[in-house]
Amino acid sequence: MGRGKIEIKRIENNTNRQVTFCKRRNGLLKKAYELSVLCEAEIALIVFSTRGRVYEYSNNNIKATIDRYKKATAETSNACTTQELNAQHEMILAETENLQKREILLEQENAFLRSKIAENERLQELSMMPAAGGQEYSAIQQYLARNMLQLNMMEGQGVSSYDPLPPPHHDKKSLELQ
Repeated sequence: MGRGKIEIKRIENNTNRQVTFCKRRNGLLKKAYELSVLCEAEIALIVFSTRGRVYEYSNNNIKATIDRYKKATAETSNACTTQELNAQHEMILAETENLQKREILLEQENAFLRSKIAENERLQELSMMPAAGGQEYSAIQQYLARNMLQLNMMEGQGVSSYDPLPPPHHDKKSLELQ
């Protein structure tokens, strides 16, 4: 005849609970002993009763086993934490470097756009001047074309098709400084 299954929940009857505790505690201590003998495992078992009594089993010195446990868990948690911190540190350094490069590019682009706006404003002022300003306007247009060609050659882009002042009927966008 087999054993019946029981529901695992707190036993309400005090006497039955104490009897079950004693039987299961002894069974647990027996299993710990068997495991240490059969498998040569180092075992330390500590059980506290509800009344505060301590029951323990160890096939070696229990304090040495507990110290070994503390050392093993400390090394594992520290190694994992150190590896995680190193990985996070590397990611932060890479992200910082990328952001610094992006900042430099944005500053260069900003300076370039501001200079283009200033050039366009200057050229608009000159184009509205009387006939004497027309010659100066033409000279400035040639100067800007030469500088843009030099700038593009320095950047390795070759000859530029940049026209500092496109014909008025082709100008679809105007730059405004706000």
